[in-house]
Amino acid sequence: MQAGNKNKMSEQAKKIVIKGVTQEGGKFRPSDWATRLTNAVSKPGRGGRLIYNPKVKMAIIDGINCVVIDPSLESEEAMLYAFLINFATSNNLQVDIPE
Repeated sequence: MQAGNKNKMSEQAKKIVIKGVTQEGGKFRPSDWATRLTNAVSKPGRGGRLIYNPKVKMAIIDGINCVVIDPSLESEEAMLYAFLINFATSNNLQVDIPE
């Protein structure tokens, strides 16, 4: 494995990952939930384009739609962080939080 790939993996390991899988192992629906969630926390920009929060990203990890959150969001934008975690909790989704 190249050093660049190893650094990317270690950086991702430090992120909070909301997975599109329920606690019981079922696939979360709708299938575009990660897009909808990241759109919901974006801001309108020029020309109607969305400006995505740089600390909240969509990803596909092991074939599963996920939302990846930088842990610094909790201290920088506590309400947004709480919204995302509450979404995961209320929908019974699996969440990986680094120690």
